[in-house]
Amino acid sequence: MGNPKLCGGVPELHLPTCTMKQSKKHEMSLKIISLISIASVAIVVVVVSLTLFCYSKKKNKDLTFDSLSINAFDRISYDALHKATEGFSSTYLIGTGSSSSVYKAILGETIVAVKVLNHQRQGVSRSFRAECEALGRIRHKNLIKILTSCSSVDFQGNDFKAIVYEFMPRGSLERWLHPDPKMENHQDNHVVGLNLLQRINVAIDVASALEYLHRHCHTPIIHCDLKPSNILLDADMVAHVGDFGLAKLILEMNQNQSSTTVGVRGTIGYAAPEYGLGSEVSRDGDVYSFGILLLEMMTGKRPTESMFQAGLNLHTFARMAIPDHVMAIVDSKLVCNDEEEVAASTNNEGRRATTHPRNNSNENDCLIHMIKIGVACSMESPQDRLNISNVVRELNIIRDIFQGLRKGNNA
Repeated sequence: MGNPKLCGGVPELHLPTCTMKQSKKHEMSLKIISLISIASVAIVVVVVSLTLFCYSKKKNKDLTFDSLSINAFDRISYDALHKATEGFSSTYLIGTGSSSSVYKAILGETIVAVKVLNHQRQGVSRSFRAECEALGRIRHKNLIKILTSCSSVDFQGNDFKAIVYEFMPRGSLERWLHPDPKMENHQDNHVVGLNLLQRINVAIDVASALEYLHRHCHTPIIHCDLKPSNILLDADMVAHVGDFGLAKLILEMNQNQSSTTVGVRGTIGYAAPEYGLGSEVSRDGDVYSFGILLLEMMTGKRPTESMFQAGLNLHTFARMAIPDHVMAIVDSKLVCNDEEEVAASTNNEGRRATTHPRNNSNENDCLIHMIKIGVACSMESPQDRLNISNVVRELNIIRDIFQGLRKGNNA
């Protein structure tokens, strides 16, 4: 109805037969429409491809990295890192270890830390893979972020592997707990001792990172080498756990139990005692390392100091001081910082400003509780150690109490 030029169709409709001229015209129209459609799709594909290509080139040029998209570990070349550090000059060196050296560099407009692995050390490739796999799949505010990495050869044809991290301007916790006067001349920021609140905050940051790794990752991760040199501080003194070269994914451990302890040594003084007996790495091992780390933060003593021998170690040293002698073993820098705060409240005429006296008894209680947590985490038997979630909760309670005391004293 209303279409007098309709032709063809089934015989029952009694429509007129289509002429050859009409059929060819109709066929030509269909071909034109088809060609237009194909051309349109092709144009769209070309435009999108060019846009993505230009964006990719601009992104590589500006060197703005995305820590969540580490699919190709060779996105930055050896040449680029060599130029950014002027041939890995000692001028840019900010840290060294037995397995790597760390350099400060500027890529584009971004300040980064470049960790160059030492290929003279056994297991460097495995360590490189472990760190990239661990940090490439996780994201947490208290974990160091990988920006990119390089697996290539140097100008002499030797294997070269490096990992590029976000730069932590405050350096490592090791540097703050045990400052080296010789190294301070090469650092951007002069180090003074951490006060109690800062140490509580760092402890919470590290414990929160461990809780995330152990409890909230899609595939739980065991760090295996927690120690002060692997804790880095940003400009706001927020702690970030780094160096996952020994990290183990629990799924990987379950699939290949025989290889979980191969090459895993951790660091003497921080590694759980059961590791020395051949036990598999576990969450409890990380908790032990955290306990030793916390005791070191509170006492200012490394677990490897010469005084710890003949059955005495940092754990027993702290445990024997609870509760009456804790103040005798705490880091002297904590006392110095308290005295500086008191001096800061004195006015220019030498008279104390109008403030309430500090409640030393309650602050001592906070110190005692911190020592107790460190001792509970570093028990010899894994079954006796605290759960990391409980550690986070207890530390937050201590911080709330301590901050409440400070507000009350300054009211």
